[in-house]
Amino acid sequence: MVMAVSFERYGRLYYLDPGPHRPRVGDKVLVPTDDGPEVAECVWAPQVVTEEIGGLPLCEGIASTTDLERDEQNRQRRADARLTAKRLIREHGLPMKVVGIDFVDRRPDVDQLVIVYFSAPHRVDFRDLVRDLARGLRARIELRQVGARDEARLQGGIGPCGRDLCCATFLKDFEPVSVRMAKDQDLPLNPLKISGACGRLMCCLKYEHPLYQEFNAKAPPTGTPVETPAGDGVVVGHNVPSDTVVVRLAASGRRCACSRADVCSPRQQYEASPTTTPDAPLPEALAEPLVVEQQSVRSADVAERSDGETEQAEQQTQADEAGSASRPRRKPRRRRRLSNQGPGEQAGPVGVGEQGGAIPDDDRPDEDMGDGSR
Repeated sequence: MVMAVSFERYGRLYYLDPGPHRPRVGDKVLVPTDDGPEVAECVWAPQVVTEEIGGLPLCEGIASTTDLERDEQNRQRRADARLTAKRLIREHGLPMKVVGIDFVDRRPDVDQLVIVYFSAPHRVDFRDLVRDLARGLRARIELRQVGARDEARLQGGIGPCGRDLCCATFLKDFEPVSVRMAKDQDLPLNPLKISGACGRLMCCLKYEHPLYQEFNAKAPPTGTPVETPAGDGVVVGHNVPSDTVVVRLAASGRRCACSRADVCSPRQQYEASPTTTPDAPLPEALAEPLVVEQQSVRSADVAERSDGETEQAEQQTQADEAGSASRPRRKPRRRRRLSNQGPGEQAGPVGVGEQGGAIPDDDRPDEDMGDGSR
């Protein structure tokens, strides 16, 4: 089971494991923190979730009367510490702005600790300020400088969309945001239009940026001629949320919104391929018709010959095949001339000619020596 609590009214939500406790909406419960248990308000009552969620802090129970009185005293101390810090900063003339105050009284190493969060344009020497704050508040003082985004998170506020700031409600970590994200989403590069309450680029530019990247990678760019169900035209715009492309038709000049799949070139190529379109014309040159044509021409040529020529050609072909099969394959060697052989010497090896007769080695055609010489 899971429950949600908040330390401030309409503040950030924190999820807890209720354990054996069953608080209702509006009840004050104890939440474990680094500085000890703190009082928070139950926003979501414990409820069963479909997925198993682990690692949630365990609720320490319903806040007692003593806990509520202590929490009220700490709220008053934080308000007094804020006024004192602002007065001393003004007296010292430091360029600092107090953002938030924390009052800790349950840490084992200190009795009372006041943490002052401030923002400044640059580094500030606040050593004299710390001494005066410790003397005025009679507690240990810690000063922590925060950035513009953390300042908006601590103070809270309303964004340009009219809702509570994302960083003050649900956003846990700040992700880097660049002007390139605004360009990819066709937003005006006016700082007043794309900046949040903190003065930095709005964190919500990161939310839809992956969707725009995917659309721009697959959709035809502006100025590309495309074919649509309504006719040929040119792309003049994109509508990413609806996954459509705005096309100006060439025939009438009017604009129409077409689905990205209707004008996407991969789909058109797929539909126009011969494997998916049965009525598509076949290529002009195919292998099988050529083979059949050559066989038909050869058969016609043989039919025109006389019977005697046909038998002679068949015998010649058989003799060539027998000669090539019976001829031994040997390593190429230098040709020897036997013109000066003696009466007791035999002639060199004989070969088989085209008609099957034996010819001397001198009349054999030159063979390749293997090294380029003959």
